[in-house]
Amino acid sequence: MDRVSWLMLISLSILWGGSFFFTEIALGDLPPLTLVLCRVSIATMVLWWVVLLRDIAIPRDPKFWAGVAVMGGLNNLIPFCLIVWSQTQITSSLAAILNATTPLFTLVIAHIATDSEKLTLRKMIGVLIGFGGVIVIFGLPTSANSLGLLAPGAVLLAAFSYGCAGVFGRRFASTPPILTAAGMTSASSLMLLPLSIMIDQPWHLPVPTTSTILAVLGFATLSTALAYILYFAILKRAGASNLLLVTFLIPVSAILLGVGFLGEVLLGQHMIGMVVIGAGLAVIDGRLVRRKSG
Repeated sequence: MDRVSWLMLISLSILWGGSFFFTEIALGDLPPLTLVLCRVSIATMVLWWVVLLRDIAIPRDPKFWAGVAVMGGLNNLIPFCLIVWSQTQITSSLAAILNATTPLFTLVIAHIATDSEKLTLRKMIGVLIGFGGVIVIFGLPTSANSLGLLAPGAVLLAAFSYGCAGVFGRRFASTPPILTAAGMTSASSLMLLPLSIMIDQPWHLPVPTTSTILAVLGFATLSTALAYILYFAILKRAGASNLLLVTFLIPVSAILLGVGFLGEVLLGQHMIGMVVIGAGLAVIDGRLVRRKSG
C-alpha cells in the first residue's frame, strides 16, 4: 500500500461513511423507499455517463442483464432499503458499526456456497470474534428486547445481503466493473420505482428542503457513483486484501460525522462492540497476526 492507495482508501471510507450521514439528514423529509430510489436512480445516470465516456461496449446477452438484476436486488435494493429504514430507529453511527459485519457474512456464505473459498481456522476464529462484538452491543436476544432488535437486525440482514452479492458478483470478474455497477443500479431503480409509487406515494410529500436535496445529491453522486468508481480503482491498484481495510475505517468516518455534526451519542457497549468486531476483522485479514509471529 503506497501513499496514494492509502489516500484513496481513506477517501472511500469517508464516502461510504458519509452515506449514513446523508441518510440521517434526508430522512427528515423523505420516506425510505423514495430516498433509496433517488440514490440509485441519480447514481445510475452518473454511472452510465461514465460508461459512455469510456466507450465501453454494452452487452446484449440476456444472461448479463439477469445477473445484474440479481446484483441490483442483493447489493442495492435489499440492503439500501433495510439500512435506511433502520436509521429511522437507530443512529447512523450504530448502523455503520453493524454494517461492518459484512465481511463476516461474506466469508461464511463463500464457505457454504463455493468449493474454493473454505474458512481456515484463523478466519473462523475471526468470524466468531466479530459476531461476538455484535453480542457485546446488544446482548443475547430475549423476549424483553426483541422489538428493540428489529432495526439493528435489519442492518445485519443488509450485511448478509451484501455478503450474498459479494459471492454472486464474482461471476462478473471479466466484465468492466463500471458496467456492472451501472447495470445493477439501473435494475434496482426499475424495481424500486413501483414500490415507491405504491407505498410512499411521493407526489403527496412536501417539497424537500435545501439540506435534504443536497443530502440526496451527496448520497447518490458521492456515496454511490463516485464510491463505486473509487472502489474498483483501489481494487485494481491495491488488490482485494488491501481493500478489506476500508471496513475498519467506515464506522470511524460515520461516527465522526454522526457525533460531530448530528449530535449522536454512542453507548460504551457500542464502542466496545465496534472494537471487538474490528478485532475479528483484523484476525481475518491476518496481517497483524503475521507481523507479530514474524
